[in-house]
Amino acid sequence: MEAAFVLYPKMTALDFVGPFEVLASVPVVTTRFVAASLDPVTSDNGLSVVPTDTFDTLKSTDVVVVPGSGHWRELLADSGGVVEWLRAVHPTTKWTTSVCTGSTLLAEAGLVTRATTHWAAREDLEARGVEVSTDRVVFDGKVVSGAGVSAGIDMALRLVEAEFGEVVAQAVQCGIEYDPQPPRSYDSIPPEIAQGLQAAFDSRQA
Repeated sequence: MEAAFVLYPKMTALDFVGPFEVLASVPVVTTRFVAASLDPVTSDNGLSVVPTDTFDTLKSTDVVVVPGSGHWRELLADSGGVVEWLRAVHPTTKWTTSVCTGSTLLAEAGLVTRATTHWAAREDLEARGVEVSTDRVVFDGKVVSGAGVSAGIDMALRLVEAEFGEVVAQAVQCGIEYDPQPPRSYDSIPPEIAQGLQAAFDSRQA
């Protein structure tokens, strides 16, 4: 099985590194990194990744993983070819997935009807006609979305379970020693902290 990870400038690194670590732990999974060109792509915090393929050369794949970005509104205005490639490749996939605000790109491409996303992007997802869930992972047919950033690990583990079974998923989870403690979400933190976080994310979109 082949998994293609979408790269674009200002993406959030953990959005694709987390799912990559999970999926690459399954021996039968091969991975590719696809972008607009073969030039290195730099994440929002400076991690540079070299693509293996371009949107022009990779025409089909089994799994697509779309990371998010803290600059998602800027990306929605000009995706650099990501949205167009997603529309073209989606009919060939067994699973099309997103992490964090990557679900807004799936929505922009018209590929999803129900999804989750980072809490700061819920309104933007809803504005694109998507039923927004606050669940950590959402299956919508063959489209699977994970909530913010670290939820990409959960999404990938659920995907491994769906594709290869619970035993394999448990082995991968224990192998990477993923046992987040304590559980905490945007909806469960004190209002003053939530308001401060919202203000910080809003400032990025200005």
